Amino acid sequence: MVLEVERRESVAVATLSAEAARNAFSSESMQEISDTLNELMDDSSVRAIVITGTGRFFCAGADIEEFQRCIDEGRIGPLVDNLTSILHPLQVRMRTDPTVLIAAMNGAAAGGGLGLALACDARIAAPEAKLAAAFFKLGLSPDGGTTWLLPRLVGNQATRRFFFNDETWSGEEALEKGAVDEVVPLDELISRSVKIASDWGRWSQLSRNGTKQLLDASTSTFFQTQLEFEQALIIAASQTKEFEEGVAAFLEKRDPVFD
Repeated sequence: MVLEVERRESVAVATLSAEAARNAFSSESMQEISDTLNELMDDSSVRAIVITGTGRFFCAGADIEEFQRCIDEGRIGPLVDNLTSILHPLQVRMRTDPTVLIAAMNGAAAGGGLGLALACDARIAAPEAKLAAAFFKLGLSPDGGTTWLLPRLVGNQATRRFFFNDETWSGEEALEKGAVDEVVPLDELISRSVKIASDWGRWSQLSRNGTKQLLDASTSTFFQTQLEFEQALIIAASQTKEFEEGVAAFLEKRDPVFD
């Protein structure tokens, strides 16, 4: 297993555990990671997922040694196609699924590993965390959704400098720029991430799902289109038992309890 899962009530902690391989994506591990995370998102009892790593790496992106083997064997194109064809649909689901996803960044996140963290709803970093692009030194263009996700956090020009200067940001630098939400001591990283995951996951499924979809759509649609999207989702939400519970809780001056 390269992704070990521990349940903490409604929160699943998924740990990339291939420390010797820098928790990198390989042709074998990428499918397992995707399958496991999709299975967790399919589980209605899992409201939130914390993704973290072991050792010095959150996830180093692709396995460079496998890159070299495939270059030597003349099959690098199919390998890259396979990796991206698995990673990209996973990231799309992460952005639209009602399950809350928190990246607990224990160490370095580079390339597609950075994309995995950026696709989460929040990023909690240890001081030891590092954010790196790592594409340019390999002669590659960026991937893993980084050109779409990072500008929405730090701005277009800061992202351009990040890539073209081949910058590496510490946890604190990433916090200052807005790429991560909090920096906490390493020994508090998982407990803090689970707390946030639990807090965010307590809301109704439609609230979580609708908000994630609306926020992603907001940067690429006209205002009128966004209003129509909001209208459709809030009408649907108003006809659910969750809305009935929310109204009742408000009138009874108590916290709502959503299934």
